[in-house]
Amino acid sequence: MAIMQTDSSSFPEIHIRRKTGLFSFDLKELIRYRDLIVLLIYRDFSSRYKQTILGPGWFVLQPLLTTLVFTVIFGKLAALPTDGIPPVLFYLCGMLGWNYHATVLQATGNSFQSNADLFGKVYFPRIIAPFSASVSQLIGWAIQFVTFLVVLGVCAFMLPEGNALLPSWRSLLLPIFVLQAGMTGLGTGLWLSALSAKYRDLQHLQSFIIQLWLYVTPIVYPLSMIPERLQWIALINPMTTVVESTRWSMLGSATFSLSTSLIGMGISTLLLISGVLLFGKVERNFVDTV
Repeated sequence: MAIMQTDSSSFPEIHIRRKTGLFSFDLKELIRYRDLIVLLIYRDFSSRYKQTILGPGWFVLQPLLTTLVFTVIFGKLAALPTDGIPPVLFYLCGMLGWNYHATVLQATGNSFQSNADLFGKVYFPRIIAPFSASVSQLIGWAIQFVTFLVVLGVCAFMLPEGNALLPSWRSLLLPIFVLQAGMTGLGTGLWLSALSAKYRDLQHLQSFIIQLWLYVTPIVYPLSMIPERLQWIALINPMTTVVESTRWSMLGSATFSLSTSLIGMGISTLLLISGVLLFGKVERNFVDTV
């Protein structure tokens, strides 16, 4: 039996060095691991609804049930204004950006703990795990968006003012606001993931933070309901501009201005950049401490 000998010099050498710089984020490295990103996106989406009754149907049922509850409690009982928008569309549209933000935050908030076994076995840029989780949530957002369009079409056909509800050129700006929602959720999730790697009890605060954040964001009430002299406080919350801008782009009625939208995008960008830097600092020693 002949044994073939291979020249080890023909194989490329890969050197894995510890990142030492604060700004050591390598975009080219992420591109080299694009196949892994695709696999993790599929894993995150499929595992979320594995062995469930409705599967991805929850993406449709959850916002519809939430909208129904909001319509009854806040629209009928509390009689909160909706800026002249039909309550069903007002709440459903407000939940579009919010649901994507919340699911991204949940998926990335425990990135170290949920991927500890994988991180300890093989090397790859750790930022891929939360990044792929945030991208996988876009599938759910797309399903919810189609649901919103169906409800919008029904309302436009049945209501007397239906023609005013039809989308216009403003809807072309919607991807910008979806991107901002994802940036905000990913940045916040990276912060929580990095801090909970050292302080494990912070994991229990995640649901509370999301719930509290929901009610300080103008989803069940319009921004115009807040006195104008106090609106700047609400605008510190980047999700305020996401929700209002989404309503403006899809329904044409909201408190929107280019300056406030740019401020919100700036806050989301700073949140994401700082989250990436903190995550990169913690990932260096995480495997050694779990």
